[in-house]
Amino acid sequence: MENIGEVLKRTTDTKAARIGIGAMEASHEMFKELFPGRKAVLVADTNTYEAAGKTVEKNLRDNGVQVEGKYVFDDPDLYAEWGYLTRLEDYLKTVDAIPVAVGSGVINDLCKLSSHHLGRKYMIVGTAASMDGYTAYGASITYQGNKQTFDCPAPAGIILDPAVAALAPKELAASGYADLLAKVPAGADWMLADAAGEEKIDSYAFGLVQDRLRDALRDPDAVLKGDVAATEQLADGLIMSGFAMQAINSSRPASGTEHQFSHFWDMEGLSVNGKHVSHGFKVAIGTMVSTACLEYLLKQDIQNLDIDACVEAWPSWEKMEAHIRKIFEGKPGHLERGLVESKGKYTDASGLRCELEKISSAWPCLKQKISAQIIPLWKIEDSLRRVGAPYKPEMIGVSREHLRDTFRCIPFMRNRYTNIDLIYRCRMMSKVEKYLFGKGGIWEV
Repeated sequence: MENIGEVLKRTTDTKAARIGIGAMEASHEMFKELFPGRKAVLVADTNTYEAAGKTVEKNLRDNGVQVEGKYVFDDPDLYAEWGYLTRLEDYLKTVDAIPVAVGSGVINDLCKLSSHHLGRKYMIVGTAASMDGYTAYGASITYQGNKQTFDCPAPAGIILDPAVAALAPKELAASGYADLLAKVPAGADWMLADAAGEEKIDSYAFGLVQDRLRDALRDPDAVLKGDVAATEQLADGLIMSGFAMQAINSSRPASGTEHQFSHFWDMEGLSVNGKHVSHGFKVAIGTMVSTACLEYLLKQDIQNLDIDACVEAWPSWEKMEAHIRKIFEGKPGHLERGLVESKGKYTDASGLRCELEKISSAWPCLKQKISAQIIPLWKIEDSLRRVGAPYKPEMIGVSREHLRDTFRCIPFMRNRYTNIDLIYRCRMMSKVEKYLFGKGGIWEV
């Protein structure tokens, strides 16, 4: 990790990071540096305890850190759910110690939020390059049947040994690769938001995610094979994405249209054969749809957009609310969220005109930037296939009809300007839907 010292100066929560072969040998050093005089308590599951937990525990004990105990989840169906969170919190209340999480997404999120609830900091020893949430603020936890993101600080320290992560189950690396691949269209979405005057690009956070992104994505075959160097590059990219989110206290650097598909399916509790679909696998399909939407936009003459017609057709909030209630009928959780998020980004006719004039004026240059930013859809699909991630919606239990219905809801899922907002505001939704799902379309229904 190059220039990690400079990166940590910009983070709000994480103050120590070691990524590299043998990094776990520094567990005691990091713990003592971050939590002088404190006791430790290990949190893991049966697999991660065997893969790394025993090593970390021994390292701490052998080097003068008192380990008060450990909590090892033994449920093979463990996932980031409120019941498991409560169980962990009940245990942690019995020990006056700093949690040392050993695992990947589930263990990290459970430990992150439980530590926050108890007013403690924690550190994480990652065991897989599976997602960007290691170093991101917030924890994704299923509560009352819906997966939600709860605000809480990122870890005070992170350690990840790519030689250990390379031995993790293949689907974890595939999920992490898909999550990192999503940063490509997400970057294009931020460009659109910046041009529209909705959300200015933070050059530092943007660069932290994008500068080495292509290198980390270059060899999906090596990631699938468990190549240590490729795994380290992947982990580095994911961790830097988390740091970028910390730096500006927003997930904007790493999340765009593609993540809105994941959020929608999170709220549906998407599963295949009774097993929850991973975040990265849901995002994989969202990335394909987002990329297809961006490719469609690049074919349009936005520079000569009929702005008057778009403004004339723009609905009042009352009419938009009625439409939102209709498309989310029978989905009370989605409806509640859709109304709040859409109201937050709603603009009146004069605001829409101003926004579209900015986009239209910037389009010749913006088109070139987005064309250079995105990866062609065919290559996205090929990379996902080669890394072992889903590349067809049916592979995550989403029919083409379901994907189409989800697409119709996406403009209302998040108070964040993305490519699908431009499509909606330019009266292109029906045309893009036909392009994606009509006869001869990419996912013909």
